[in-house]
Amino acid sequence: MGEHWLTREVTGHERDRLIDASSEMSRIEVSARAISDLEMIAIGAFSPLDGFLSYSNYQSVVRNMCLASGVAWTIPITLAVSDEEAKRVRAGTDVALYEGDHLLGVLHLAEKFTCDKKREAELVYRTTDEAHAGVRVLYAQGDWRLGGRISLVNRPRNPTFTQYRKDPAQTRALFQERGWSRIVAFQTRNPVHRAHEYIQKCALEIADGLLLHPLVGETKSDDVPADVRMRSYEAMLNHYYPSTRTVLSVLPTAMRYAGPREAVFHALIRKNYGCSHFIVGRDHAGVGNYYGTYDAHHIFDEFDPQELGITPLFFDHTFFCRACAGMASTKTCPHESSEHVTLSGTRVREMLGAGELPPVEFSRPEVARVLIEAYRGPEVAMT
Repeated sequence: MGEHWLTREVTGHERDRLIDASSEMSRIEVSARAISDLEMIAIGAFSPLDGFLSYSNYQSVVRNMCLASGVAWTIPITLAVSDEEAKRVRAGTDVALYEGDHLLGVLHLAEKFTCDKKREAELVYRTTDEAHAGVRVLYAQGDWRLGGRISLVNRPRNPTFTQYRKDPAQTRALFQERGWSRIVAFQTRNPVHRAHEYIQKCALEIADGLLLHPLVGETKSDDVPADVRMRSYEAMLNHYYPSTRTVLSVLPTAMRYAGPREAVFHALIRKNYGCSHFIVGRDHAGVGNYYGTYDAHHIFDEFDPQELGITPLFFDHTFFCRACAGMASTKTCPHESSEHVTLSGTRVREMLGAGELPPVEFSRPEVARVLIEAYRGPEVAMT
C-alpha cells in the first residue's frame, strides 16, 4: 500500500512563491467538479495522479483502463475548458486556478488537447445517451482539456462536514494508531438501510475495522442530500455499530455514475486512504438500467489483484427473509422472493413523504426518522 502514493499540496516557501507569482499567470475559474478533483489529487486520494491527465494518459485510461505507464486507473480525471479559455493559456507556462476570487492552486500546464467526448462516453460510461447523468455532465463540458501537474496552495472554500474530513494521511495514521491492518471500506451515496448494514457487518467479521466512507461531492439532483445522509449514518453508528471498530469519514469527490469502471475507481481511492478491502455490492455506482446487476463485480476479473493493491469483497442482492427470520442474500437464502422484504426507492420515498416508517426489516427506525424529518419537517418525525 502506498508505493505510488503522491500528494501535491505545497507549504512554506514554495507556497509563498506560487502565491506571489500567481498574479502574473493566466487565470482560469474552475467548476465544482474540477475543484473537488484538484483537492483529491493534492491530498493523495487520486494517487498516483499528480495532476490532470496528459493526452497519452487520457487515451490510455479511456481505452485500456490504465495510465500510459500501465498502472491501473479507470476514470479520466481531466480539466475541461472552453475554446476561449484554451486560447488564453500556453503549454509550458503556469496557470492560476481559482474558485471565484479564491486562489486554489497552480496548474503546471504541459499540454492542451481536444477529445472525442462521444468515444469517451461509449468506453467509460458504456453509453452515449445524454439521459445518463455522467454522460450529460461530460457533454456539457468545454471541448478542450488542460494536462499537467498541479500544486494546491489553498484548500477549497467552505468545506462541508469538517468534523468528518480526513485526508488519506489522517485515515492511515488513525488505522495505524488503532492497530488495524485489515480495513474494509464501504462506498455510499445513499442512506444506509438494513441490507447495507448486513453487508458491512459481514465484512467487519473478517476485518479489524470498517471505514464508512460516504461520497459528499457533486451528485444527481434527485439523490438524497449529503447532510441528510450524514445524519442517517450518525444515527446508524450511534445505535448499531461498535465505535471502536468503525470510522465515519467523508469522500469529497464527485459521483460519475460510471458503474463498473467507477467501482474499480472507488476501490483504488480507498487503497490510498489505507484500506485493504473494498465492498462491491449490486449495481455499484450504477444509474438507470445502463449496467448489468453484477457488471461491477465482473470488471475486477480484468485486473491482476496485485496491480489493484486492494481486495474487492463481492456481495449479492441482500434482503430480510421472513422464512429465514433474518437478513440473507441470494447466495444464502433458499426461499421464494415472496418471503423477502424489499421495497423500491419510489415506494420508500412515498412512505417517507406520508410520514410512515418503512418496515423495521427494511430500515432502522432511527434512520427512517431522519429521512422523514427531511421529507416532511421535524414535527412529523416526532409522531
